[in-house]
Amino acid sequence: MGRVTIVEAEAVGGACVVADCVPSKTFIASSDVATSLRHGSALGINGTLAGRVDVDLAAVHARVRDLAKAQSRDIGDGLVSHGVRILNGTAQLRTGNPHVVEVEGGESLEADIVLIATGATPRVVRGAEPDGERILTWRQVYDLKELPEHLVVIGSGVTGAEFASAYLAMGVPVTLVSSRDRVMPHEDRDAAEHIENVFTRQGMAILSNARADAVRRIENGVRVELQDGRVIEASHALMTVGSVPNTAGLAEAGVELDDRDFVAVDRVSRTSVRGVYAAGDCTGVLMLASVAAMQGRIAMWHALGEAVQPLRRQTVAANVFTDPEIASVGLGQSSVRRRVRCRPVR
Repeated sequence: MGRVTIVEAEAVGGACVVADCVPSKTFIASSDVATSLRHGSALGINGTLAGRVDVDLAAVHARVRDLAKAQSRDIGDGLVSHGVRILNGTAQLRTGNPHVVEVEGGESLEADIVLIATGATPRVVRGAEPDGERILTWRQVYDLKELPEHLVVIGSGVTGAEFASAYLAMGVPVTLVSSRDRVMPHEDRDAAEHIENVFTRQGMAILSNARADAVRRIENGVRVELQDGRVIEASHALMTVGSVPNTAGLAEAGVELDDRDFVAVDRVSRTSVRGVYAAGDCTGVLMLASVAAMQGRIAMWHALGEAVQPLRRQTVAANVFTDPEIASVGLGQSSVRRRVRCRPVR
């Protein structure tokens, strides 16, 4: 039996449990209830006045935090019950010997196998730095005490679309700024266009082919300046413009990074250093919690000498929690078209 130590800077379960997937889906679940109540009269349920729904945002956020903390505790208790040692703090691989993990506070851990699972952080755009009050990342929205009077969501990928959909369902006027010609440009066009049409019918303002040049604080809100000269004033801005990997110091330890600073891994999660593996968002391989978990399992099976099947990206299932939702399995239509060159029929 191997001895296992986990070094965690925040809470067991990482960003997925504490700040990203679990909190956001809990928040979206509350917005789903608001949608059901708003349309209850069509089902013979009259619980609202003139279609309005009152949202106690403090209660919503308290539930978000409580569920995240509870899941983190459950994961931690399960690990400890199986003999895993958990150290709170940060760590880095020793330069010249990446099999020595140096933990803050002076402890050094010698390891036969190392798994890097440091995740990623919301990307910050110069001129639109979050302040945690009016200009927010998706990890800061749970500090709001009241619903925004008008929310500008900058970035129309999955995260931006999900939060835009949830706030719209809660009765918040939403403006979605998309740098592309449609929302969720990486999803199949017909599905994404259907979602966009639903958003528009529900009153969301969608600005396509628009890029935010700056987001500035003003007296009672924010001023979003677009590159084409348009200006949007709102109470809050939510930045959902992607993530950057937490990989500082790895290159100095000899771990190869790609041109975007993600850890370069093969299909069984190996890095360029023998015995050092990586999994999750720090690798940039399909940034989904389910993929991160599978990468980690494959890495450990491989490290223990088990026969493993490499990660099959073509069969990964994914879901976008907008209203309505988008579900997909494997490669999308656009990806298939890029990969397959059709020969003319004669």
